[in-house]
Amino acid sequence: MALHSVAPIPRILHTNGRSAIEKIPSFLASGNGHLPFDFTGLYCKSKRFKRKSGASGSRRSFPHFVSKSSSSVKAVLDLERCSRDLNDSASPSDLKPKVPNLEDIISERGACGVGFIANLENKASHEIVKDALTALGCMEHRGGCGADNDSGDGSGLMTSVPWDLFDNWANTQGIAAFDKLHTGVGMVFLPKDDGLVKEAKKVIENTFKQEGLQVLGWRPVPVNTSVVGYYAKETMPNIQQVFVKIVKEENVDDIERELYICRKLIERAASSESWGNELYFCSLSNQTIVYKGMLRSEVLGFFYSDLQSNLYKSPFAIYHRRFSTNTSPRWPLAQPMRLLGHNGEINTIQGNLNWMQSRETSLKSPVWRGRENEIRPYGNPKASDSANLDSAAELLIKSGRTPEEALMILVPEGYKNHPTLAIKYPEVIDFYDYYQGQMEAWDGPALLLFSDGKTVGACLDRNGLRPARYWRTSDNVVYVASEVGVVPMDESKVTMKGRLGPGMMLTVDLLGGQVYENTEVKRRVALSNPYGNWVRDNMRSLKPVNFLSATIMDNDAILRHQQAFGYSSEDVQMVIETMASQGKEPTFCMGDDIPLAALSQRPHLLYDYFKQRFAQVTNPAIDPLREGLVMSLEVNIGKRRNILEVGPENALQVILPSPVLNEGELESLLKDPHLKPKVIPTFFDIRKGLDGSLEKTLSQLCEAADEAVRNGSQLLILSDRLDALEPTRPAVPILLAVGAVHQHLIQNGLRMSASIVADTAQCFSTHQFACLIGYGASAVCPYLALETCRQWRLSNKTVNLMRNGKMPTVTIEQAQKNFCKAVKAGLLKILSKMGISLLSSYCGAQIFEIYGLGQEVVDLAFSGSVSKIGGLTFDELARETLSFWVKAFSEDTAKRLENFGFIQFRPGGEYHGNNPEMSKLLHKAVRQKNESAFSVYQQHLANRPVNVLRDLLEFKSDRTPIPVGKVEPAVSIVQRFCTGGMSLGAISRETHEAIAIAMNRIGGKSNSGEGGEDPIRWRPLTDVVDGYSPTLPHLKGLQNGDTATSSIKQVASGRFGVTPTFLVNADQLEIKIAQGAKPGEGGQLPGKKVSAYIARLRNSKPGVPLISPPPHHDIYSIEDLAQLIFDLHQVNPKAKVSVKLVAEAGIGTVASGVAKANADVIQISGHDGGTGASPISSIKHAGGPWELGLTETHQTLIENGLRERVILRVDGGFKSGVDVLMAAAMGADEYGFGSVAMIATGCVMARICHTNNCPVGVASQREELRARFPGVPGDLVNFFLYVAEEVRGVLGQLGYEKLDDIIGRTDLFRARDISLLKTQHLDLSYILSNVGLPKWSSTAIRNQDVHTNGAVLDDVLLADPEISDAIENEKVVQKTIKIYNIDRAVCGRIAGVIAKKYGDTGFAGQLNIKFTGSAGQSFACFLTPGMNIHLVGEANDYVGKGMAGGELVVTPVDKTGFLPEDATIVGNTCLYGATGGQVFVRGKAGERFAVRNSLAQAVVEGTGDHCCEYMTGGCVVVLGKVGRNVAAGMTGGLAYLLDEDNTLIPKVNREIVKIQRVTAPVGQILLKSLIEAHVEKTGSGKGAAILKDWDTHLPLFWQLVPPSEEDTPEACAEYDTSAAERVTLQSA
Repeated sequence: MALHSVAPIPRILHTNGRSAIEKIPSFLASGNGHLPFDFTGLYCKSKRFKRKSGASGSRRSFPHFVSKSSSSVKAVLDLERCSRDLNDSASPSDLKPKVPNLEDIISERGACGVGFIANLENKASHEIVKDALTALGCMEHRGGCGADNDSGDGSGLMTSVPWDLFDNWANTQGIAAFDKLHTGVGMVFLPKDDGLVKEAKKVIENTFKQEGLQVLGWRPVPVNTSVVGYYAKETMPNIQQVFVKIVKEENVDDIERELYICRKLIERAASSESWGNELYFCSLSNQTIVYKGMLRSEVLGFFYSDLQSNLYKSPFAIYHRRFSTNTSPRWPLAQPMRLLGHNGEINTIQGNLNWMQSRETSLKSPVWRGRENEIRPYGNPKASDSANLDSAAELLIKSGRTPEEALMILVPEGYKNHPTLAIKYPEVIDFYDYYQGQMEAWDGPALLLFSDGKTVGACLDRNGLRPARYWRTSDNVVYVASEVGVVPMDESKVTMKGRLGPGMMLTVDLLGGQVYENTEVKRRVALSNPYGNWVRDNMRSLKPVNFLSATIMDNDAILRHQQAFGYSSEDVQMVIETMASQGKEPTFCMGDDIPLAALSQRPHLLYDYFKQRFAQVTNPAIDPLREGLVMSLEVNIGKRRNILEVGPENALQVILPSPVLNEGELESLLKDPHLKPKVIPTFFDIRKGLDGSLEKTLSQLCEAADEAVRNGSQLLILSDRLDALEPTRPAVPILLAVGAVHQHLIQNGLRMSASIVADTAQCFSTHQFACLIGYGASAVCPYLALETCRQWRLSNKTVNLMRNGKMPTVTIEQAQKNFCKAVKAGLLKILSKMGISLLSSYCGAQIFEIYGLGQEVVDLAFSGSVSKIGGLTFDELARETLSFWVKAFSEDTAKRLENFGFIQFRPGGEYHGNNPEMSKLLHKAVRQKNESAFSVYQQHLANRPVNVLRDLLEFKSDRTPIPVGKVEPAVSIVQRFCTGGMSLGAISRETHEAIAIAMNRIGGKSNSGEGGEDPIRWRPLTDVVDGYSPTLPHLKGLQNGDTATSSIKQVASGRFGVTPTFLVNADQLEIKIAQGAKPGEGGQLPGKKVSAYIARLRNSKPGVPLISPPPHHDIYSIEDLAQLIFDLHQVNPKAKVSVKLVAEAGIGTVASGVAKANADVIQISGHDGGTGASPISSIKHAGGPWELGLTETHQTLIENGLRERVILRVDGGFKSGVDVLMAAAMGADEYGFGSVAMIATGCVMARICHTNNCPVGVASQREELRARFPGVPGDLVNFFLYVAEEVRGVLGQLGYEKLDDIIGRTDLFRARDISLLKTQHLDLSYILSNVGLPKWSSTAIRNQDVHTNGAVLDDVLLADPEISDAIENEKVVQKTIKIYNIDRAVCGRIAGVIAKKYGDTGFAGQLNIKFTGSAGQSFACFLTPGMNIHLVGEANDYVGKGMAGGELVVTPVDKTGFLPEDATIVGNTCLYGATGGQVFVRGKAGERFAVRNSLAQAVVEGTGDHCCEYMTGGCVVVLGKVGRNVAAGMTGGLAYLLDEDNTLIPKVNREIVKIQRVTAPVGQILLKSLIEAHVEKTGSGKGAAILKDWDTHLPLFWQLVPPSEEDTPEACAEYDTSAAERVTLQSA
């Protein structure tokens, strides 16, 4: 069968153009089982392993990656079930909730492609099933494959029950035809083993019998196992269907409920059996059935032969293709689930599971007739986020809610600040307000498709971070899909085309035959109850109370409190005072180089043991700065009642506008009679000795809380406020108290009855607020921090500074308000790093990992969080707390706060890895090229205090030493070295070029960072005389033959300087997902560092600050990252693509996804990296040590058979050869040096990079400082050669000849015999563990060819002699060709070829290419001048990404059943990072149109939300409606928006731009000429109507003008000729 043979170059079967490809749609529909071609490219069956493994044509032979013992293959975890044994008569006390474990959650990540097809007349047909299978085949690139390149991550189909098919089967078996009203069908995965199948069936049948249901029969589902991949076959279940008759119920809902109870009882009965985790119900229903499996989407229909039968008819189908980032994707986790098909990631899952668990005791509904206990639990941490969301939705729907209502409760839209809802649909806002305090949103990017058999629908998350397009045809079929073009379509039949925007919903009522669009659906749900009245009568808002205007304590008492609670002078001066005076978080630079809290010899606050988690790859960080309108810090306080019942009493709660309370607001909560507040003091008594005292106090606190709640208190206030501190009663660290009480109440089923508020002295920074809220507090009153603000404002020093004008004047109230404002902004940023929009979802979600606390502490107070290295016990913690406390009472206590030196280095303070002594020793060694000086430097490092985890390890060897002469030479070792991604702009041109030249001399790799690169650096120097070159006159120490190019060129979220020519001149392209200093945030370059030179390279304006968005615009999920990797391989097929991640728990799962997404290199950065400016809390509190991140990544990749696909590179705090060897033994192939490379070129660690005042010109753009730059490339060359020699020396001592021999050899480590001050309980077993070695040597992995995209449409075009002639000889050529949605990044490779030959502007020929059909993602990316592309049809996301010139026209086909200006014709995020060219689109675009556009001009007929976001140049004309948040972060360029119904103004983000009518004559001419061009090129009816009646339309246009454009002729009506000489014309 053709399915298994692989054509060597599958796509070049084109004798006459594209005959073979023309057949795609017909072939997929034909179902004859022959594949005339092979989907290649992204993940599946790709040819790139054929060369290496020596496998021939057959895809079955891959001895290479299958280790039989591989644990992942057998890892079938228990799904949707609890591991606890539950017997049928379980009383509530047996069901003691257990908090979900982060380890379980992060091992399951996924993302996907989905869609549905529904017939509005509810007519069942086989055509619908056939179309759904075709669409699945066209989604193949949205899914992933295992290491065998054949086991799909999962695909599936949900339809209504195909009774004809089953009746036909019953007939052959001699069973009577089924009674459709009373029969349930179960699709069951049974254990593989035949004996176990019998046992499982017995359990199932017994349960049905007990429930009074009659089992009619079992039907083995016919399957074709030859199409299943190797890994998938290992875990393939026995698949059967069970038919049962329900006699006692008549109503459909009751029948469904009865089947739901049966399923839950069966799961519970099975959980105690050995085979329990091998039994799974895909569906058990009278309405719907799910066919799914661990299969590639294109073979689902071949695997289940039922799907090919003409008797299989359904009026609707939901289809789904999964891309799981983790390993062992499992059969049950394929989707659709029982109600939902989910494409996305729920970021708040840990909190959602905690809260669902806490609800279990309070959920009651009469429809269950008292059987609620039998259907618990409602969530399962071992399952995926999608499975849990499905369970929660299922519970609500089976309890009587409609599917659309259930999803509005679980996934609400961003309804605050929503102009349309507020004006037209206030009842919808009331509905959301009512539920806001009862169900925390399941937050994260998600496209959800759902059906209960009666309604089919789709909804999108509040950020709109997943694509969703829909269309309807004249024969009454509605389609929704992640991409357009997945089903062959007669375009003339299409009557409407649209897209789902953020928070929108679409439903199809199959019984009524209606389609309801967003607001209709929501109004119907919202009007079902008087929610508005309930909210107005019962919800109470906390009234703001003024801040105090004088200090409460005297200065002496304040000091004593600060000492007792662990404040240092840095905390007060650098953190609290900065926040009070400026209202924002302080920034700092140069990363975090102090020891982890557990390794430090100094006491730390408990918060310092926690690191914030952040989103990378599987889900995006979001943007609190520019897209804050979907975010909210509101919190509801009070009891949360039974969510299954609706009524006014559920709204009895208090709303806090934010979780930061001042003393007066806390006081008013204490007086609230409904809440019955209870204050619980948190002090422990050490009079009887320290040991055991802390633990005992915690259990007393929990008991007190328990009692208070049982007595009706709805608000617990944990307080450490005391007028007079007592030496023997230190305060329990408030985070420990909050965590312990929170966990205790969850486990006792009381958590829903009360809220926790912390009234504490020990909370002043944003990270500390986040920790308290994340572990259960609803609000915090930071009384000592507020008192410190007041004391600062009243101090003589401050008063004098303000009087003398050295500091802006603020009042005492304003100072406190500023502090709170900074905290709130910081909290939004911390939420957004994890991609969470609502504080209510963050509360209790435990989005942290722990470094240095022992299991006993974690289990009691932070249960479910990951603490990989163990650490302090309760008694050790008590000791640490006491060491702060005693400072307040000792006689010789200083009269001022101590400076611990945690932020700035200072003699006698905390140890810093990058300290002045170290930089002096290093300068001496490299400048004098003096080996003995280098050994002094090595000695200094060897004698340092324990600073990082690797300092706890040393090497041991099983071999005898060998002479150094036998070890591989230094020249080959240095080729593995890279320097960090430091952008030109953050550091000076001199430093950047010196580093690049040095790396090129030794054959290593330097990194451009995210600021583009000057083309003058790409050519080797030939004009050097005496070390100086006129080409680079600012450098010294040069040689002829030097090149200053960076081999690694970075593509970051700002896309600054990313042009086609930049991309084709790289050896490697690095996608920056996260950076060590501030993972989850975008970069920032202060305005004073944007000189004219920097602005030119970045296509921006001098002096205007440049902010990179967080990485979410085109890498907001694993399949989108895969698309960006595809785009980069497309434009430069010779460059390896690397993906930069930051270490955190769960990074192994993420890295597996990145490897499957076809990356060549994965870079792991430690939290301690970072050179530029970052907020202090980000530098200190986000990201983990690379030792753990690298270990997890290396081992997970090996377990998944993916390690050979990628080079692993690691960086973060590298200083010596020992660091290189440690990293090698943990599995890394290449090693990155950041700060130390800067030090070697002259940096003196002044730590003022963020001020532009670097004393040696390393990190400054100021000419006079740059002139002081001392470095020469030779210094850095010397440093790296010394490091390589050190590596050789150690290798020789260990007895190994080359680095290859020790990579991944953790068995060469042993723990150093070293005693730490704080704890003897650190556990390094995780780093020391070993799962085996890669199959290839590190050198073989590093030398493999660049991964390919397989055969692509561009290759067909480039092979055309006319086109290649036109490129070669700059001629003009015309071409027309068909295109399908699987043709992605089309034109990218052609653009790369032109850019390589002619640069960004030099091509004088013309390629006029016309495409017809549905274009895949990234259509026309990276276009260069001379390329004129016309698409007739429609396109998906990322159209015109990064285009630098040329022309792009998109128009619908000639005969359409809809108005082109009403239809969505291109997807989201078009023109991302464009630097030139013109785009004309006849139709509407999706979200984020022209984001980060630098110079392109575009005309479009309508857009979604966030249009023109982050734009820095160019011009956008919109001839139709736009979504909200227009022009957020737009610092350059102009926009013209047509506002026919006067609704635009509230949708514009007014922070930067001003709105005016088009009055300047030059602006009017520009606008008119663009519309004329649009009409001429697209035939736009809308444009023609505007031009025909120009005088009435012109006054309806608004012009959006950022400050940098105010004086241009286009924007300024009074613009006179004298100014014309000063300003160059913008539109030129």
